[in-house]
Amino acid sequence: MFDDLAAVLETVRSGFSGARVLVVGDVMLDRYIWGSVARISPEAPVPIVRVARRSEAAGGAANVAANLSGLGAHVMLVSSVGDDTEGAALRAQLERSGIDGEGVLSFEDRPTTTKTRVIGGHQQMVRLDEEKSSPLNETQSAGIVDATIRRLDRAEAVVLSDYAKGTLGAATCQEIIAQAAARGIPVLVDPKGTDYQKYAGATIVTPNLGELAAATGRTEGDEDGCPTAAMLLREQCRFGMCVVTRGEMGISLVDDTGIRHFPATAREVFDVSGAGDTVIAVLAASTAAGLTITDAIRVANVAAGVVVGKVGTVSIERAELLAALEFKRMSEQANKVVELDDLLKRVAAWRSRGERIVFTNGCFDLIHVGHVTYLEKARDEGHRLIVGLNTDRSVRQLKGRDRPIVHEMDRALVLGSLASIDAVVLFDDASPLRLIEAIHPDVLVKGDDYAVEDVVGADDVRKWGGRVVLVPVVKGRSTSRIMDRILELA
Repeated sequence: MFDDLAAVLETVRSGFSGARVLVVGDVMLDRYIWGSVARISPEAPVPIVRVARRSEAAGGAANVAANLSGLGAHVMLVSSVGDDTEGAALRAQLERSGIDGEGVLSFEDRPTTTKTRVIGGHQQMVRLDEEKSSPLNETQSAGIVDATIRRLDRAEAVVLSDYAKGTLGAATCQEIIAQAAARGIPVLVDPKGTDYQKYAGATIVTPNLGELAAATGRTEGDEDGCPTAAMLLREQCRFGMCVVTRGEMGISLVDDTGIRHFPATAREVFDVSGAGDTVIAVLAASTAAGLTITDAIRVANVAAGVVVGKVGTVSIERAELLAALEFKRMSEQANKVVELDDLLKRVAAWRSRGERIVFTNGCFDLIHVGHVTYLEKARDEGHRLIVGLNTDRSVRQLKGRDRPIVHEMDRALVLGSLASIDAVVLFDDASPLRLIEAIHPDVLVKGDDYAVEDVVGADDVRKWGGRVVLVPVVKGRSTSRIMDRILELA
């Protein structure tokens, strides 16, 4: 679940507040030949692809920039291309995507890195690579560093997108990281190769499992060793955080607090090309826009789930990310309604992170502004708010045969849609006392229309060192008043 889903949705709607991100790295032109396969060639045991169409896309660091632009960020790109038709095609792609590509330099002695993929149906048949991956010479590297420094003061985050095509040598990376650090600008790195000291001092580094294994000498399939390897790498290279992308297993975060795992958003996978670009783009935009790292990772997981459902190198668009997050929000509303056993597991996890648990209870029939305001004030007393909700039978016992108006699961799901609430648990007793004793909340909240001595569970909570808080209720707002008004108009 998101720390603050409402803030996440607003951030995405606003185009990540127009975050200004500088991308530096290896760009490439991705060409696609699309067709269908009906038979095998008589000349050799290879399929014959009947060509239907051709397309081009910005790849590598340019795809990271395209993802950022599609999310609504203002993007500056620093890289190099050849003085050739492919370089011109790539520049045209950047312009169409609204990317500031004035920092993309042309070098006559290097071709534009170009990858041509032949696709038969949804299956990639072959890939043809045209490139020169040797390091840039001293003069060319100086040009990359100079172009980067001239744009740093306009950036809120920097992405180093390394595809091992020569743009990001060790000296170049270290100079950019040092210059960004001096300005207080976070640097996110999508790494390549085995020498991670070249990225030393970066804020966030995002290796996948294969890259992590190569950099630490571990076996790629060693899942148990992944967290330990990431922790070691982070310490050795002084990274602020290590974010390990693990394919269908999701993303793992290693930082000062330890190791946390974030499961992937389940989707049918057609093509993983560019998924890493999408992840680091979302992390950069989220960081620049002020989201927490945990919510940034959750958004990146959702975005990656969208792009792997497509064929070819594609960037995420803000509208489709927002739609995926809205679907996630609806799922989370249902997931907030839990049985007590599951709730206690969540409470244990929240407590292990030092989070303060708040509990309140009620019938919440015909939810109105008084309820919403009350619950927001209750949430302000801690980090997690649990609502104990009377079942229909319990409400009838308290308020008579004509209540509740709204069925218990409908009431629960509406409560679950509120950002202030982290969990809803139904209880069938007339009193929530057994629920309170099981949860052991740090804070027990009721409205100030109660006296403390009348609050069920108050004595118990204070015995274990908790607090009882009476929050102001909105005067003149109640379910009874709404029902009376409806009867007047009937």
